[in-house]
Amino acid sequence: MFAMLMTVVGTSLSGVMAPGPMFAITITKSFKSPWAGTLMALGHAVVEVPLILLLYFGLSHFFENTVVQFVFSLLGGAVLIWLAVGLFRAPKEMAAGGKDIRYSAFTAGAVMTGLNPFFLMWWATVGVLLLMKFMAYWEVVAVGLAVFIIVHWLCDLIWLSFVSAAVYKTHSMWGATVQALVFIAAGALMAGFGVWFIVSGIQLVV
Repeated sequence: MFAMLMTVVGTSLSGVMAPGPMFAITITKSFKSPWAGTLMALGHAVVEVPLILLLYFGLSHFFENTVVQFVFSLLGGAVLIWLAVGLFRAPKEMAAGGKDIRYSAFTAGAVMTGLNPFFLMWWATVGVLLLMKFMAYWEVVAVGLAVFIIVHWLCDLIWLSFVSAAVYKTHSMWGATVQALVFIAAGALMAGFGVWFIVSGIQLVV
């Protein structure tokens, strides 16, 4: 049981710690608040927890459908590119009036989760297999699901909160140029993932 629990922790951390859209947005939102990572994790959970429940009760085949993957790839890619444009503009806007980027960390966490086609596909394949193996150790389904969800989400919460607190406490020492470069790099990462999502979706149907 302990080994299976550590497998869930290791798999969860490997996903959340990998540089991607969630990581990029967490860094930029943390310039204004040390709680940005926590709010990102909460927004993430609003989408992920119902998804885990749906997958456990048999909806994994829906997310494996090519048309569904294609639609999510185009939508997710378009949203990421739109968000990237906002990040490219953010340094100038913040320098002019100290404004934060328009969408909240909570909203960003939910959007980054719900419109990420690779996140959905991972859960429909690797994630659901990990879930089923974990659930084999539990006679009471509700307890097993609760433990799995809490352990998995705590990995997201702890890592994103750590990143957020670290950025908030140190960003004032970076200088205006470095801060602007961080936003540009985050925007480039977001745009890159957006293009990748769109291209990958098109490749599914051609």
